This record gives sequence, structure tokens and C-alpha cells, in this order.
Amino acid sequence: MSNTSDPPPPLRTTSLPSDDDTPPFPNPAMPLYPFLPRIAARRGLRMSYLDEGAGETVVMLHGNPTWSFYYRNLVLSLRESYRCVVPDHIGCGLSDKPPVSKYDYSLKSRIDDLEWLLQERGLTKDLTLVLHDWGGMIGMGFAARHPERVKRIVASNTGAFPLPPGKKLPRSIALGRNTRLGAWLITRRNAFCKYAAKWCVTKRPLPANVRAGYLAPYDSAAHRVAVLKFVQTIPLKPSDEGYDIVSDTAASLVKFANTPTLLLWGMKDFVFDHHFLAEWKRHFPHAEAYTWPDCGHYLLDDAGELAIMRVWEFLQRYPLNT
Repeated sequence: MSNTSDPPPPLRTTSLPSDDDTPPFPNPAMPLYPFLPRIAARRGLRMSYLDEGAGETVVMLHGNPTWSFYYRNLVLSLRESYRCVVPDHIGCGLSDKPPVSKYDYSLKSRIDDLEWLLQERGLTKDLTLVLHDWGGMIGMGFAARHPERVKRIVASNTGAFPLPPGKKLPRSIALGRNTRLGAWLITRRNAFCKYAAKWCVTKRPLPANVRAGYLAPYDSAAHRVAVLKFVQTIPLKPSDEGYDIVSDTAASLVKFANTPTLLLWGMKDFVFDHHFLAEWKRHFPHAEAYTWPDCGHYLLDDAGELAIMRVWEFLQRYPLNT
């Protein structure tokens, strides 16, 4: 096992005034997010990320329209024994939210960002990936490039392959992906974020302060570019940008046949539903799987401590011998 007393490599950041290193919005949920985010700058854009605890490295990757806030309770539960690294993708959370003229919001760029951040922090081996929503495609896209670096996988209501057979893109998602009306609703009315906070939990409504935490970063149309681009860039057919990455990633999954894998699924997720779970099981027949029939897409909120306990037990069951 690695010597966790060694200090991490120095973080290179732009030499910005201290005021520029503070969160870009007032976050009403800060008591629920008691962390000190770090900032890494690449190509003039600042990426916020958490680096909490020490020990084996657990990289948690969020999706759309969430941010590292989604993993708040998992980080609090693991950081006494593990090093939790949790980035906010560019355009999300506390990271910069540039216009499309300054960032292309492509799947390739997302994977490049993750690859750079982990390389920058010296995290080039013995990684555990925790994946949710778009985090699955980004994380496994990275894993396809560096399969030797990934030692454990935890996937929850996500994908790493083309749309499964028999699964159709929900009409609400297609509206945002394919129409000007959908784009207007996402950016001008914040419909995607607001309805996600309502529909992505099915066991009980989100408490007001948790809902506020999810919505806080996306407080203006200019701050919702990533929310829209994540929807608009869903690769569905070979001619779509990023579909080649999706296909290549799916083909690479055979490389993880001996990688301990945990699947945690909220079965009331109307997007990443039983079709996606079945596809994960097909690619990872060795995986441990736990399902919650009454929980939705935001499983860590719906199932709470039960899901977190499954992650903890899984990590303990498969320690890394390094």
C-alpha cells in the first residue's frame, strides 16, 4: 500500500487574486458541502475539485445537471480512510462556465480534462472510479485510454456504451437535445435543472436546502451552457460527434473483466433504467449488483446511507495491494 503520509505533488494554478479563487456564486447549501474546493487552471479555465482525505484514491465523477455536491455524503463517509478526488466538470458546479467560443463542451474535452487533472495531481495508478450519469461515459472513456490505472469501478445509473437495445431516448430529453424550444427551456427557464431536482428522486422529495444546493451553480442562462451542451451532445448514431469515443469505450470494456465492479441502481430512473443495468451486467458479468426498486436517478439521495454502505463494504472487500 502506498505511503499516505507523503505530501501530494504541488498544484499548479494561475496566479489569480484570492477573490478569484472563491466560489462564483453564493451557495445556500454550504453547511451541506463543508469542503474547501481546490482550483486547477488549464488553458485559461479554472476547474474546481475536491481533494479530501488520504489513502487509496477514489475518483468520483458527476453527471448532468449535478456537480460534486451529489457526492457530498459519500465523501464525508469515505475521507477518513480514502482519498476522495471529485472534480466539477467545466461549466458545472464551482468550475468556470465559459461560452462555447472558449470551450467546446465535447466528450473528448471532458475526458481530456479528467486525464489532465489526474496527471497533474500525480494520480496515475491504483484508481477507483465512482461513476454517475455522464460521469460513466467520461470516466470509462478515460479508463479506455489507461486501463492499467483503474483497479475498481463503482457505477450507478450511468452508461459507458451506445444506447442499449430496446431503449429509446425519453421525449423530454429529446426535446432538449433536438429543438430550439428545448434549448430555450433549459437555458432561459432552467427547466432541466428544476425538473431533475424533482423527478430524479422518487422515494421522497429533496429537502429545500438540498434542492437549493443542486440548483445554486446554474443561476443564470450564461451558467447553464454545460447543462444544455450535455443534452445536445448525447451521441446516438455514428454520425454524431463523440459516437466514435462511445463505441471505442464499449469495445474496451472487455479489458476490465477482472476488475472488481459494483453496480448500484435506482430502478425508477426513467433514463438510465433497467436497459442500462442489463447492458452493464452483460459487459461486467462478474459485477456485484444492488438495486432499489423505489429509488430514482439521484440514488445517493434516495437510498442514502444504504447505498453509501454498499460502496464502503465493496472498497473494504477489495483492498489494493500496492
